[in-house]
Amino acid sequence: MFGSMAWSSNALIDEVTRRPDVNATTEQVYELRFTSLFNEGRGLAFPCDARGHVDLDQLSERSRANYFFARSVIGRNFSAPAVRSATVH
Repeated sequence: MFGSMAWSSNALIDEVTRRPDVNATTEQVYELRFTSLFNEGRGLAFPCDARGHVDLDQLSERSRANYFFARSVIGRNFSAPAVRSATVH
């Protein structure tokens, strides 16, 4: 599915790995976003289900390390994560 995504207000993406769409239809996907407490508009985002569960087996090594880092610094570097809906075509 996706790798980790570093995002900012200007939609800069650090790393994205998408699987090819089989049917070219709109698919409902979700991401778990950790917002930076110090740099407005910046943070990390990871693919998840509607309940916010991240499939660690689908993440790259770098994405997995970023995910564990973000979780370990909630309240110090990042806010509590929020599930966001995203549409992939």
